[in-house]
Amino acid sequence: MIKRSAPRGKGRAPSRKTQDEAKVHEAAAELPMAVPAESEGLPAPVGDASAFAALGLLPELVSAVSAAGYTAPTPIQTEAIPLCLRGRDVMGLAQTGTGKTAAFTLPIIHRLHAGPRRTRALILTPTRELCQQVEGSFRKYGQFSGLDVIPVFGGVSYEPQEQALRNGVDVIVATPGRLIDHMEKRNVALDELEILVLDEADRMLDMGFAPQINRIVSGISPYRQTLLFSATMPPEVEALARKYLRRPIVVQVGRRSQAAHTVRHAVYPVPGSRKTALLVSLLSSHAMESTLVFTRTKHGADRVVRALHEAGVEATAMHADKTQAQRNAALEAFRRGDIKVLVATDIAQRGLDISGISHVINYDVPGQAEDYIHRIGRTGRAAQSGDAFTFMAPDEIAMVRTIERVLGQPIERISIPGFDFGTSG
Repeated sequence: MIKRSAPRGKGRAPSRKTQDEAKVHEAAAELPMAVPAESEGLPAPVGDASAFAALGLLPELVSAVSAAGYTAPTPIQTEAIPLCLRGRDVMGLAQTGTGKTAAFTLPIIHRLHAGPRRTRALILTPTRELCQQVEGSFRKYGQFSGLDVIPVFGGVSYEPQEQALRNGVDVIVATPGRLIDHMEKRNVALDELEILVLDEADRMLDMGFAPQINRIVSGISPYRQTLLFSATMPPEVEALARKYLRRPIVVQVGRRSQAAHTVRHAVYPVPGSRKTALLVSLLSSHAMESTLVFTRTKHGADRVVRALHEAGVEATAMHADKTQAQRNAALEAFRRGDIKVLVATDIAQRGLDISGISHVINYDVPGQAEDYIHRIGRTGRAAQSGDAFTFMAPDEIAMVRTIERVLGQPIERISIPGFDFGTSG
């Protein structure tokens, strides 16, 4: 159930400030050049958070950030937060694990604080897990604001969402499909929305949500602030930005399609039929405290979990055929350390904000190089180190080479006698 706060004082809603006349250079795709950032790690969670106050955030927000243990903004937060506070449309581009979520939740909470009671901000996310993560960020940083936030996604009961939306909330964090269901039943009105966020826009387009996004945005006032955050910017995302953002400023941390620099990469050549045996061998011989394994299919994930159980390795699966309760339970068991191995499909590419994942294993090579970056972004987060292992069958060699071209560097090959298809025949 959504906990309702006491009505806030009636203050004037922060008006959309006039666009400043700062000169913005055009990129090749007719988008502004990126605002550079100097480094990419998250701060160590110790000390005070006075550096956040220097960005212009409210004292209540600075207190919440301090309570969360952070001392200094990340590069994308340093660049994006002041722009968001000024009402500018922003495209935030950064590798996973660099603090993109707080880069928009903090300024949104600031702008909505003490304003009128109505739905004023909408964040669209591609997956349920990311929806829950963003909602958690709003609750963590907005604990002193009195703002109400509701997550809206499928796989859970419809009626509590309907009741909360009809009662009125300040912020909606939603997946496109379930939000449209509520819009069709007139449970929510977005005509007075002030801020729209498209989070992980590239993933939403990959999942085929473009028609739903178009339908949702058509019901929102054009006089809004639009923020787009993404780990990559393929041409489809550039087209989306040109359609919905007005004179946006691009804030980019690192180059496009860059993997986190704290991740160590390795490729293990292995026949497809020997991948499970190699996985068991690595789990037995390496100090893998927390391992996330990616498979291409749901059936493949279940098959790997069964094989691991037979080998005496505790593991659980997470994919779209699981209920939301089952997926939440799997994540919590993995987060607590009760389960050391989580086997998932690409549903877990985004939105898994779990500290301490020591290893990511690509049991199947992803079909797109960008997906490789998103998968391995689950480790090496918050400036911590991590390992990314990829099992490469003979028919996956070409895709691995494509990944290497995107990374701009070769990936080390590790040959294990008895597993390498060059020695196992």
